Amino acid sequence: MTFALSPHVHAATTGDGMVLLDERANRYWLLNANGVLVLRALLGGASAEQAARQLADAEPVAPDQATRDVSALITALSAARLVAS
Repeated sequence: MTFALSPHVHAATTGDGMVLLDERANRYWLLNANGVLVLRALLGGASAEQAARQLADAEPVAPDQATRDVSALITALSAARLVAS
């Protein structure tokens, strides 16, 4: 599955994460550093499993928890229509 930000979404890096601005809904979403790591991996072509592995390698989180976290982020971003796959 390939991910891309939806055309109506703009991203800006902050000191400790990222802001996603949804121009269609006039809402913004905040991602922490772990969310940014995962989103960048997905946007770079990584699979959900690869993104989870990168998260588990970067942070003290168990691989099964990293998998659940990546899945939850994908679900949230997709439900909000912030990403297209």
